Amino acid sequence: MLPAADSYETLAAAFSWKVPAYYNIGVDACDKWADGSGRLALIYETREGSETRYTFDDLKALSNQFANALARAGLKRCDRVGIFLPQSPETAIAHLAIYRAGYIAVPLFALFGVDAIQYRLADSGAAALITDQAGFEKLEQVRETLPDLKAAYCVDTTTRENAHSFWEALRAETDVFTPADTACDDPAAIIYTSGTTGKPKGALLAHRALLGHLPGVEMSQGLFPANARLMWTPADWAWIGGLFDVLLPAWHHGVAVLARRFEKFDGPAAFNLMARHGVTHTFLPPTTLKMMRSVARPEQWRLSLRAVASGGESLGEELIAWGRTALGVTINEFYGQTECNVVVSSCAALFEPRPGAIGRSVPGHRVAIVDDEGTELPTGAPGNIAIAAPDPVMFLRYWNNEAATRDKFRGQFLLTGDLGSCDADGFIRFVGRNDDVITSAGYRIGPAPIEDCLLRHPAVSMAAVVGAPDAARTEIVMAFIVLNAGFVPDETLVRELQQHVRTRLAAHEYPREIRFVDALPMTPTGKVMRKELRAGLPGLKDSS
Repeated sequence: MLPAADSYETLAAAFSWKVPAYYNIGVDACDKWADGSGRLALIYETREGSETRYTFDDLKALSNQFANALARAGLKRCDRVGIFLPQSPETAIAHLAIYRAGYIAVPLFALFGVDAIQYRLADSGAAALITDQAGFEKLEQVRETLPDLKAAYCVDTTTRENAHSFWEALRAETDVFTPADTACDDPAAIIYTSGTTGKPKGALLAHRALLGHLPGVEMSQGLFPANARLMWTPADWAWIGGLFDVLLPAWHHGVAVLARRFEKFDGPAAFNLMARHGVTHTFLPPTTLKMMRSVARPEQWRLSLRAVASGGESLGEELIAWGRTALGVTINEFYGQTECNVVVSSCAALFEPRPGAIGRSVPGHRVAIVDDEGTELPTGAPGNIAIAAPDPVMFLRYWNNEAATRDKFRGQFLLTGDLGSCDADGFIRFVGRNDDVITSAGYRIGPAPIEDCLLRHPAVSMAAVVGAPDAARTEIVMAFIVLNAGFVPDETLVRELQQHVRTRLAAHEYPREIRFVDALPMTPTGKVMRKELRAGLPGLKDSS
């Protein structure tokens, strides 16, 4: 998607969108490579260490068969199909089948509980669900509340009441299937966002969303697919980061993907996995990087990495410096959200990252800083990070929620809900979520720089900063800290950390209160849930 260029300025000037009127993700991500050549598409490694390889030819045949199985079950164009599985061949096959048939995929995180899947399946009106035995047992508890559900497929059993065997249903069908002639704006997936308030909202993405992701993925992955051999992420394919930042863009370019998701993330195991398989490109969420940062002697693994991308939380200078040493590359930070993803990125191949900035606008996307009414603000002024519509990567709407869709826009701009600023060179600085900004003694303070500063102290493994109510200052800065092994959580360390921030960042931004905790509350995608931290503070009104 990106043209060849030796500078960001040249790249931005030369770029233009090429989005065809008719486009299908399943055909683009698989069929064009299924030419009988046996091109490798997927390496699946189980928790026991066994390995299975699939070519694009294999995946085309298998997804054609499953598309026929879904049609036999009575599904019609634009019916919703839930996929309640971890990274696996069945997950990949189901996605390709759903897209090529013109259905709408509803990815569901494998660790969701009963209430979470019930809400999403009911809200989407899912007509079918593909899951495993554990997921099926959760489904059975709420199935009577899902009148639209026509069929359930279980991937790891052959005999089960109320469910088809995924593999038996697939193998009973022909591997010939005519893909739906989908327009680029036709719906392809509903991805439910965790959000900060209210119930999860289903972001409806069009088939064009994959093409819209490509410039940002290519930029954050070091001008991908240059030097690409194998791509992996620990992020679940149920989330936008795993699905549209790794699996589908890799396959668009004919690059193989490694499927191996740890039941509980393990830093040494991640280093070992990437070294054994020769992973060249990866998306590692910030929380993952922070966990890997605590691994001793990362140089013991011989990595083949050519690019590492990260997004979801601000990285900060400390993690980028660590990545250069431990991973052998400069981590490219990117920014976006499910509704409009990978619109800002760093790219070490084109420019050095600027301290405190998350990157520059990805070519093809117009990112601006605007006020609450959608009016663009002067250079350097803080405000809402926003993206101009229309944009190929931008979502169509929230499923069953017109009010939330309207509220997402101000004039021509989609508001991300995040605050930031943009300098004269186009570098965008992330301040924090609108509801995460701390108001203290007249100052507006973002948590990200303080967290980054704390992480530079050798005692700190992880840190989260929130505003705590204070009669005199409105709020004070409070830090929740997970310590590295060998450090004692006493008053001496509290004073040392406070002085560390006071002298290295700003006197008015140091945490006046510090609490040591064993772990931080995280969303399934690895973002710190500051709302939960704030909820436990006395006298604080719920921001929702």
